Amino acid sequence: GGHSLLATRLVGRIRTVLDAELPIRQLFETPTVAGISAALEGASVARRGVTARPRPDRIPLSYAQQRLWFLNQFEGPTATYNIPVSLRLTGPLDREAMRQALADVVARHESLRTVFTEDAEGSYQMILEPRVTHPELTVVESDPHTIDEQLREAARRGFDLSAETPLRATLFALGDEEHVLLLLLHHIVSDAWSRGPLARDLAAAYAARTAGEVPSWSPLPVQYADYSLWQREVLGSEEDPDSEISRQLAYWRDALAGLPDQLELPTDRPRPAVASHRGERIAFEVPAELYERVVALARETQASPFMVVQAGLAALLTRLGAGTDIPVGTPIAGRTDDALENLVGVFINTLVLRTDTSGDPTARALIERVRAQSLSAYAHQDLPFERLVEVVNPERSLSRHPLFQVLLAFNNTDTAAVDDAVAQLPGLTVTRAATDTGVGKFDLSFAFADRRGAGNEQAGLQGVLEYSTDLFDPATVEALGQRFLRVLEAMVTGPDEPISRAELLDADEARRLLVEWNDTGRVVPSLSVSEWFEERVAGAPDAAAVVAGDVVLSYAELNARANRLARLLVGRGAGPGRFVAVALPRSADLVVALLAVLKSGAAYLPLDTE
Repeated sequence: GGHSLLATRLVGRIRTVLDAELPIRQLFETPTVAGISAALEGASVARRGVTARPRPDRIPLSYAQQRLWFLNQFEGPTATYNIPVSLRLTGPLDREAMRQALADVVARHESLRTVFTEDAEGSYQMILEPRVTHPELTVVESDPHTIDEQLREAARRGFDLSAETPLRATLFALGDEEHVLLLLLHHIVSDAWSRGPLARDLAAAYAARTAGEVPSWSPLPVQYADYSLWQREVLGSEEDPDSEISRQLAYWRDALAGLPDQLELPTDRPRPAVASHRGERIAFEVPAELYERVVALARETQASPFMVVQAGLAALLTRLGAGTDIPVGTPIAGRTDDALENLVGVFINTLVLRTDTSGDPTARALIERVRAQSLSAYAHQDLPFERLVEVVNPERSLSRHPLFQVLLAFNNTDTAAVDDAVAQLPGLTVTRAATDTGVGKFDLSFAFADRRGAGNEQAGLQGVLEYSTDLFDPATVEALGQRFLRVLEAMVTGPDEPISRAELLDADEARRLLVEWNDTGRVVPSLSVSEWFEERVAGAPDAAAVVAGDVVLSYAELNARANRLARLLVGRGAGPGRFVAVALPRSADLVVALLAVLKSGAAYLPLDTE
């Protein structure tokens, strides 16, 4: 394995098949079949799973939906939480079959035909009947020169969640046998894992419709509304000190006590009062050879590759001046029950992983710290991030994300699932098309996915670094990505070396910083300030030297006044090695006084008159 999603799925399978509750930590402590088998002998009975259940009149939102609904109402229809899936379709496309297939998928997943509203009792979801929900497939004429901008514009159009369903489909026609299909979802009904089930169901429905049939898939065991009801049941009430939510709240209160409100990052500009959420992204790669050594170091330390990468990111941020208390956010799948695996919905939760880099630890020691903290966080992953923010109650600001400003995501599953699914669209060659919404929810967001070679072998990691354009320029972010790779290289090369030894600069940067920028030698006259001033007086005695409101002093007048005061100061003991306090408001007299002190040979000490 390599990431928390696989670990969560394995724990979910154990829960369903063996009716036993096993903490994720156990997988890392005994990572063998024999070890897990022995651990199961003392495991507790599994908690109750998600099942279909009677629906109340008001179906509550899940905790994740609550926050997204609030933000939608607060910000209005923006692109901040849009999720685009773009597919380039080459071949004879049956547009009517695609329309019918979309309707089939929307009928299958209640989340895709849900609107949201609120009343005096709070927010709730309204699930529309399939017969009254007809998803449109909007066809737009396009060409290779305009398609990228058209995709970007369509992906940035926000949703009014109270008035429209959260799935929008647009078909861009570049020719008779060349199309791009954009499926745009709002995050309130979808997460990264949802792309796999969505693509599989769309491919199956399209294949059936092109054959003149209806899709013959197995019914889903539960719907998202069942999960919303189950989530509140299994977490229990905060008023019950023995409930699951109370237990997890206690953990997080302690784990995040004293968390810094904001990481100080090497930004190009000051943070604005209100974040625009505009962002751009750059791509970079973790080469196969480097990633192989990351995996090897993870095995040595009984950690996951994600934990090694997290340690590297914490070390980088510390070296860049962010301090030694480094909170990083990470998305976690949240599908802790087998019944949810094929469902489209927002199950993802966000964990705050706090790393202590104090004491200049070695790379190996830092990974150990990260491992211990991460396993504890995974064991308390059910507490919704939205509730965590309310309980920890950091200083709120519209300029930054609460609790963390840097995100780290490891995603080596959903991309392959989408590719495998859409490859089944009959008569079509399908490739994914990148669509950027131009959004940056965080200051920095590091996302990694597997790169595969021609024989499906591991070929390193594909990295994307998304950044807030409020704060960063592209060149700065490019340099951050390269420095991150250098830190990883240093960690795997010398795991027992302190993190301060990692070289952040390349040869050109080091030469520019240490040699070129320090080549500041200049030939200057060996004159004092007073002597320079006297030269100016001789050259332009009548030129204006000081202007203060209505007062204008020429160089000759300023020189005469300063000389008189200097003689007075010398008579009072001023001279080389002595200090003269100057307590004057901003005025022409202040300039006279400072110049007079210098002429006397003493040094001046300005005092704040206020």
